[in-house]
Amino acid sequence: MFRDTQSSRLAALRHDVPASLVVFLVAVPLSLGIAMASGAPLAAGLIAAVVGGVVAGTLGGSSVQVSGPAAGLSLVVANLVQTYGWRATCMITLLAGAVQVVLGVLKAARAALAVSPAVIHGMLAAVGLIIALSQLHVVLGGTPQQSAVENLVELPGQLADLHGHKVLIGLLTIAVLAVWTRLPRRIRAVPAPLAALLAAAVTAALSGWDVTHVDLSHDVVEWAFPVLPQGDWHLVVAAVLLVALLAGGESLLCCVAVDGLHGGRRADLDQELTGQGVANMVSGALGGLPVAGVIVRSTANVAAGARTRCATILHGVWVLLFALGFGWSVALIPVEALAALLVFIGVQMVNLGHIRKVHGHGETPVYVVTMAAVILLGPAEGVLAGLALAALLALRRLTWVSVLKHADREGRVRVAVSGSLTFLGVPRLTRELRAIPAGTPVDLDLDIDFMDNAAFEALHSWRLDHERLGGAVEVDELHEEWYTLAAGGGRTPAAKPPPAEPDRWWRPFNQRRRRPPSRCPAPAPSSEPSRAEHEPPVAAREHHRRTPPPVRPRFPDPVVRRQQPSHLFITCADSRIVPSLITASGPGDLFTVRNIGNLVPRRGSEPHDDSVVAAIEYATQVLSVHTITVCGHSGCGAMAGVLSAGVQAGSLPGLRRWLRHGHHSLARFIETEGDRLHGGALDVLCRVNVQQQLENLRTYRKVDDQVRAGRLELVGLFFDIPTARVHLVPPLRPTRPGGFATPLVKTSDGGVRVGEE
Repeated sequence: MFRDTQSSRLAALRHDVPASLVVFLVAVPLSLGIAMASGAPLAAGLIAAVVGGVVAGTLGGSSVQVSGPAAGLSLVVANLVQTYGWRATCMITLLAGAVQVVLGVLKAARAALAVSPAVIHGMLAAVGLIIALSQLHVVLGGTPQQSAVENLVELPGQLADLHGHKVLIGLLTIAVLAVWTRLPRRIRAVPAPLAALLAAAVTAALSGWDVTHVDLSHDVVEWAFPVLPQGDWHLVVAAVLLVALLAGGESLLCCVAVDGLHGGRRADLDQELTGQGVANMVSGALGGLPVAGVIVRSTANVAAGARTRCATILHGVWVLLFALGFGWSVALIPVEALAALLVFIGVQMVNLGHIRKVHGHGETPVYVVTMAAVILLGPAEGVLAGLALAALLALRRLTWVSVLKHADREGRVRVAVSGSLTFLGVPRLTRELRAIPAGTPVDLDLDIDFMDNAAFEALHSWRLDHERLGGAVEVDELHEEWYTLAAGGGRTPAAKPPPAEPDRWWRPFNQRRRRPPSRCPAPAPSSEPSRAEHEPPVAAREHHRRTPPPVRPRFPDPVVRRQQPSHLFITCADSRIVPSLITASGPGDLFTVRNIGNLVPRRGSEPHDDSVVAAIEYATQVLSVHTITVCGHSGCGAMAGVLSAGVQAGSLPGLRRWLRHGHHSLARFIETEGDRLHGGALDVLCRVNVQQQLENLRTYRKVDDQVRAGRLELVGLFFDIPTARVHLVPPLRPTRPGGFATPLVKTSDGGVRVGEE
């Protein structure tokens, strides 16, 4: 067992060591650039990279996430450095780490994910724009201003006063970053940031251009020991919480995203938050930047084949060795190249994929407000503004109510109310209801998840008034019976009603709840539903009242224009068989043929029948279906008639003649089961009949040719009525050439559905 463990570790290291080198090459230039954007010593970025790799990698809850200095925190750190100085900023980082440790111990990581991603993405986009605008001035040979607005205002003047060599170095760096992803894979083995900085440094050294080089003359260790911030302690506490929450939130979102990139063990978010906290405490104590999980380095780690946390830890070790042995080489990098790298990173932080996701969830206002507020007011104010707007929008959605009215040709008005019916929606609800003319019959459909007392009183009062003036109101609650139970005095509207099974379309008429009468007080309902409720005209009215309004907008346009089914579905005329329910199909999926016994007359058989043959020809030659399915069922009366040699058909000559098409099924049943009947003989015959009808289909030459060519598949199904389960019935001979995928597949619960696997 020890040998197995040792060999597995060695196998993991064969993947982790190369991955750690890739991440190291990505981390070094990014760490230097982020430190520069934060207004911190460049060595602080390397310290944070080492601590993020070794400490957070060892103690964190993710096996592949890489932590280090994050560009999203650079604006916050820059403001803190300007306000309190670098040493006090290190203390704020240390205290923020302590807060993260406490939150991790208290298992609060999941609560941090409750923050709207639109706020986080909006803040990161704003930080990216601010970084890009400020560092663009450095690329152009100037000095960045204090705010994004000032940088934007001063940009035209900076463009008019270009510093040639510095601009060329910046443009070279951006060009390398832009084209690197389009180069061959072998070249792209070197990370783009490293390649861009190397190209800039080599070009500046060989050309002798007048550029600004990185200055490492300051002794960070001597003067960067943390000190307590001076000033209003309320603002200091706010700064600590801001760093803790932003770094923690970014780390946890990154952790969740990285979990979707690999197939290994899922991350422990509470442990990850605790590990991030310890890393920030260590980084702050050593004079480093705040540490957070970063998606660029984490993605590179997974893409490079990392298996365990060893890759993350080793990348921190490589950064440490580089800083100790080759730190002098950093002075060869032009400052304009680092600034160009930051411009490129800042632009990439405005992620179009995030914008599409935010827009898809209707949170674009939160994203835009957060981004604008961060740019104009600052990171703390921007995040608070985004959180406040997100809370308001969530409250609006929770109290949202939709009231739609539609009048049919008979003058009957259908009112559909959906959402949460609270006192906030009462004005709109009553305005729409009061606009209905007196004496009009009304169908009121309530598709609501909550109703408070104010809404019930308003709705019930309108109903009583409308019925008193000669109108009729029928209330139908599609889910929970908020109104019905409150009107009956069984509970207050604020109490959640007991679950009640809704009247689904597939339930038989005699099992559906009686609709409440249109007038109050209501007479007691009879114990048995009247026959009139079962008649087709009543069913049609029920369909027109309930089905078209929600279904019509979702009806596919191609289906409206012409049918394009993928299946010919042959099944029994038994009233208990519902093809769309069995196959989970929708409008336009099935071309259906129903007859007694789901029989397919053999080619040239007697008695002659063209109805099934016509359907087969039309489906295969005109509609070009891909599958023909024959579906039998348990307890089939037709097969019982076949099994009794026509005795059960009685004095029904047409039925007796039709059942002759089942004689081949009976012969095959006797061949396999013998002539002795048993308790399950009928269902066995029903299954054998499905197989035989698949054989009968192949007596038609064009059907058989399409099956042999792989353009058509024959599928057998058996529906067991008592259990409502669908089983696949294997054909007597193969009908699927290699590679032809069946669109009828088993589901997780043992049934089948229409669709690809």
